[in-house]
Amino acid sequence: MANAADVAPVPGVPGAPGQTQAQPPARTSIGGLFAQTEIDLRLFGMLLALVVILVTFNFLSGGTLIQPTNMITMAVQASGIAIIAMGMVLIIVSRNIDLSVGSLVGLIAMSYAIWMTDWFPRIFGLGPDVPFQWVLALALGIGLGAGVGAIQGFIIAYVGVPSFIVTLGGLLSIRGFVWYQSNGAAVTGIDPTFQLIGGGALGSVGELITWILAVVGCVAILGLLYSSRRQRRRYGFPTRPMWAEALLAIVGCGIVLALGWFANNAFWPKGLADQYALEHGINAPAGGLRIPVGFPFPIVLLIGVTLVMSFVANRRRFGRYVYAYGGNPDAAELAGINTRWTILKTYVLMGVLCAFAAAIAAARLNGSTLDIGSGYELYVIAAAVVGGTSFAGGIGTIPGAVLGAFVMQSLAYGLSFLGVNSPGQNVVAGLVLILAVGLDTLNRRRGS
Repeated sequence: MANAADVAPVPGVPGAPGQTQAQPPARTSIGGLFAQTEIDLRLFGMLLALVVILVTFNFLSGGTLIQPTNMITMAVQASGIAIIAMGMVLIIVSRNIDLSVGSLVGLIAMSYAIWMTDWFPRIFGLGPDVPFQWVLALALGIGLGAGVGAIQGFIIAYVGVPSFIVTLGGLLSIRGFVWYQSNGAAVTGIDPTFQLIGGGALGSVGELITWILAVVGCVAILGLLYSSRRQRRRYGFPTRPMWAEALLAIVGCGIVLALGWFANNAFWPKGLADQYALEHGINAPAGGLRIPVGFPFPIVLLIGVTLVMSFVANRRRFGRYVYAYGGNPDAAELAGINTRWTILKTYVLMGVLCAFAAAIAAARLNGSTLDIGSGYELYVIAAAVVGGTSFAGGIGTIPGAVLGAFVMQSLAYGLSFLGVNSPGQNVVAGLVLILAVGLDTLNRRRGS
């Protein structure tokens, strides 16, 4: 029998004896580059969509939309929706829904106004000169939100009533309680310190702290990238190429510094700045004193809530239980997860987030009206779904919900900037919601 070395090579046959097989050259594609950076394509697509929406409306408005003041105003308006949308992610991930978030925001906002204008001075003797009155009001609001969420969560998880029915009943009944709270009247005149939660010229951190927060954000991005690379090497996992690490660091820090620049190029209104200069003996220049606004408190609150919710969803047992239940409820039960208690906690958490959103809404209005929170449920659910949360359960991210909220708010703000009324904005929001759910359904069918 002939040896392999004695067999003549066969021309044109790959791998034939005596012939070296040529390795195909590595091909680089856009998808391959994205895969190496490990960027979430859906989040990147939403960020790109946000940019396209703003640029389009800026063109239609004659280049007047993308201004620091307008962008800060839009961000403040989106902060309340974004905060609630983070809780909606966990609820939808667990295969439930909450239609009562708008009514609950209205209830808590009206409670804030009544407590600070009536109950505190009349029942407890706490006048406007009492410090930390706003802390007491905020704590009571958080307790009220958690209590309402616990009641709804108990009915859903332990009694077994579908979440759609329970929260639809909450939408109607809680809105009725708002009317009974104030007998149908608006309530104004809340604590001045509490008003700062709503943002504005005074409700902002100022230029210096804004730059400090931006630098801290850049340091945090670099630290997270370094820590992730070190952990991967420690456990033998593949790491990103250095060019990908550098690109993520540059882009991340660039976005953070750009946000800081935008915030510090929005200035106090001229009348308020002149009054400040007069009170503090400052000689204002001929054009008036220009005081940078910086990051408003609602944006700072949104950043803090986003970090906490991301940690809870990704690093804590509760978050893992929610995703496990949403992925496969039966398997979660068999694994020993107390699924009822987990569902109840998602609604308690949603109530707490509604209390924060209500604080922003009440502070911006210096009180409350009957229609605060009206329509929030549409924008919150749309933000979560546009951000990648699937109604099939088990899929959804906190950063995606925040980006989704900004996409929805950019549409509403851009339309209102062009003079489109509220019904027209609702038409667009509804169409975007249908489109987002349709794309999610198509993706799931394609995946199966």
